[in-house]
Amino acid sequence: MLICVDIGNTNITIGGFSDEELKFTARLATDHRRTSDQYAIEIKDIMRLNDIADGDIHGAAICSVVPTVGSSIEKAINKLFGITPMVLGPGIKTGLNIKIDNPAQLGADLAAGAVGALDKYPAPCVIIDLGTATTISVIGRNGEFLGGAIAAGIKLTLDALASRTAQLPMVNIEAPKSVIGANTADSMKSGLVIGAASMIDGMITRIERELNVPVNVVATGGLAPVVVDFCAHKIALDDNLLLDGLRIIYNKNHTKQ
Repeated sequence: MLICVDIGNTNITIGGFSDEELKFTARLATDHRRTSDQYAIEIKDIMRLNDIADGDIHGAAICSVVPTVGSSIEKAINKLFGITPMVLGPGIKTGLNIKIDNPAQLGADLAAGAVGALDKYPAPCVIIDLGTATTISVIGRNGEFLGGAIAAGIKLTLDALASRTAQLPMVNIEAPKSVIGANTADSMKSGLVIGAASMIDGMITRIERELNVPVNVVATGGLAPVVVDFCAHKIALDDNLLLDGLRIIYNKNHTKQ
């Protein structure tokens, strides 16, 4: 079994693959204070919950936007299973034709998402990842990674509103009752969720205009299901896009065992 780990700023997603089949997924909180031993205990518990024996694990792949946590997870996996994980970064073959100014600066999460999307969706393609930051990646008609856009994520925006204003509270990030909020909480939900959906729709329209061709769109990330329902464009939801991309990249760099 191959263990793939996607480490974001807020959450860590772990997936176990048997060949191309995703057997389980699990989530942990991203915490800079946790040691490799603490993460090892949590990963061990996840394996136990899913009836996975240590000897079943033949490889691991890590995609991280938090270097310190990535290092702790790498050490934890090595301690648990006696293997050295592949850490997505410079020197790792992705198969991507990267057209940005400095290809070495392409984020590991963006690379994994692009590889996963190219395997599952026709180009040209736009990938929207609704995490701590909202990232938009653009794949050209020939499969080349052209670049994209980065905006503050919904949770980050909410945190800023609640902490930097005197009278706006924390609210649950959920579908608003209507566009026009009748109270403070509903008005904030409308701005957060429908505002994000409107931004995404506007960006897709502008990207299609710039490319002069319609695009396929896929969204991933924890808040994607909440936001995509309010988008005017047709957008596919894919919770495991980055895990699939990690699996493909691992197989490009290792002989299957």
